[in-house]
Amino acid sequence: MFPERLTEGYRAFAAGRFVHERSRYETLAEKGQHPEIMVVGCVDSRVSPEVIFDAAPGEILVVRNVAAIVPPYQPDHATQHGTSAALEFGVQGLEVKHLVILGHAQCGGIKFFAEASAPLSKGNFIGQWISQIAPAAERLGPHAHDDIEHFKSELEFASVELSLANLMTFPWVKRRVEAGQLQLHGALFGVASGRLLIRDPDTGRFNPVDGVPG
Repeated sequence: MFPERLTEGYRAFAAGRFVHERSRYETLAEKGQHPEIMVVGCVDSRVSPEVIFDAAPGEILVVRNVAAIVPPYQPDHATQHGTSAALEFGVQGLEVKHLVILGHAQCGGIKFFAEASAPLSKGNFIGQWISQIAPAAERLGPHAHDDIEHFKSELEFASVELSLANLMTFPWVKRRVEAGQLQLHGALFGVASGRLLIRDPDTGRFNPVDGVPG
């Protein structure tokens, strides 16, 4: 049976938000989508980009995977093309102007890597996917096992940095960035605090958004 929670949610949407934004949906259906912003986020149910950025339908293009990872450009590689395909669509097809890597605190994928967790299945799909952040962990250097929480926190930021670097391995991303047609951004969301930290491209530091209480 289809989850009742979803049925109830749809009824609320159909009677509320859809009614108020019907003309927007009709325009999007007729003219297609033209978002200027793309977000690569995590599958974590607590970190919805549309909610965090209070986005209306058609405003942002979102792709989500475990730990918000962008793999390096590998056109001849047989796997891990889901995110790359979404990037190709957003950058080449829709010509977005901004591309945001949105990491978050208490990331389960980062935890899985940092704690060298046992596979959840024979395929170990999470382990294989999350192994891509190994270069970020290596750049952080050795860490003590009694400081694992600090290491996980550092790795959440380092993974965002790695994904930004990997974006520039895609020739069409690099070309549009260098032409001033596309800007890359890094950010990290605090689940408990609700605080959004945005990476300063000049210093590499993640700073909180101004004018937000707390």
